[in-house]
Amino acid sequence: MELCLKTATLKSQHDTATELALVERCRRQDAEAFGKIVDAYQHRIFGFVRRMVADSEEASDVSQEVFIRAFQGLGRFDGRSSLRTWLFRIAYNLCIDRARRAGRTPAETRIENAEEDDQTFEFPDSRWNPEEIVINDELMTIMEKGIGAMSEKLRTVLLLHDREDLAYEEIAQALDLPIGTVKSRLFLARAHLQQVLGEYLRGRQQP
Repeated sequence: MELCLKTATLKSQHDTATELALVERCRRQDAEAFGKIVDAYQHRIFGFVRRMVADSEEASDVSQEVFIRAFQGLGRFDGRSSLRTWLFRIAYNLCIDRARRAGRTPAETRIENAEEDDQTFEFPDSRWNPEEIVINDELMTIMEKGIGAMSEKLRTVLLLHDREDLAYEEIAQALDLPIGTVKSRLFLARAHLQQVLGEYLRGRQQP
């Protein structure tokens, strides 16, 4: 299932020193070094943006702009966060900026008796685990619609954690949020999907 794919990252293939060495080469306008960064992250960035931006062509434009911004802004990358965290932050900001310029207001997910705040929710990561579900095309479609119906703030955290495998701390850095807020948004996003899938499955069981 695509949402749960854990793609190898540049950081898993190279240590931090190698990553920073690539960044230093990029700062010296080394196109080959930047090409390695693009090759390592372009598919993941596009996959994330595509779920944040409805139009495929627009998603492609945003993804390209992510790397243009990254190349232009490498002088401000200080290495305190990982390179992938920094790239996802750029991608998220560009998606939000585009939505605001277009005057789009994302639909807010509403979960009964659930509120978002800075408290810490403790729950096992297997609480919502689609890999344990025998899934078909119809159920996949329902789930994707459920993800699309979330507010951008919930969808972003869900995708970064469950698809891109970013840790809570990395997501907090990327989105400039307290870790408690990251966890509560992930909790609400998973609760929303459980609600959507539960309604679908109950509907199929009815005669």
